[in-house]
Amino acid sequence: MTGSVPDSLIPYDEIVQEALRAVVGRVLDQVAATGALPGTHHFYITFKTRAPGVDIPDRLIERFPDEMTIVLQHRFWDLKVDDERFSVGLSFNQIPSMLVIPFAAITGFHDPAVNFELRFQAAEDPDGPDPHDEAENDGPAATPVEDGSNVVAVDFKRKK
Repeated sequence: MTGSVPDSLIPYDEIVQEALRAVVGRVLDQVAATGALPGTHHFYITFKTRAPGVDIPDRLIERFPDEMTIVLQHRFWDLKVDDERFSVGLSFNQIPSMLVIPFAAITGFHDPAVNFELRFQAAEDPDGPDPHDEAENDGPAATPVEDGSNVVAVDFKRKK
């Protein structure tokens, strides 16, 4: 036995990243519903500026060709959230701008008011995972044993 962990055919990392990005979406959706951040909460959101679906002004892409961090705190407007993305109005050098940012483009989310932070890998292929070899566990179906030996009884009664 070599002790190495085999590669998983289930993309656990991608599933966890997607679930954590949903946390960001849920938080932003709550802020959008109330129109304001609660208490002293504020967010730093970092994203890939050239990721598929990102729609920001060209001047911002020129200034931030790879990654950009925005702050949602005092001056933002028209925050809208759906299952795949959010959009928000922000000012940059006194110029109002609308940004559309897919959750898949986000690489970081930080709420310094409560020291909460999430880091993500940038989604490389929004159309799905890379092709992979077929699983090799689809051998012939096992014939069930009819002697009752494959029955498991579970008793949920508590001891008194």
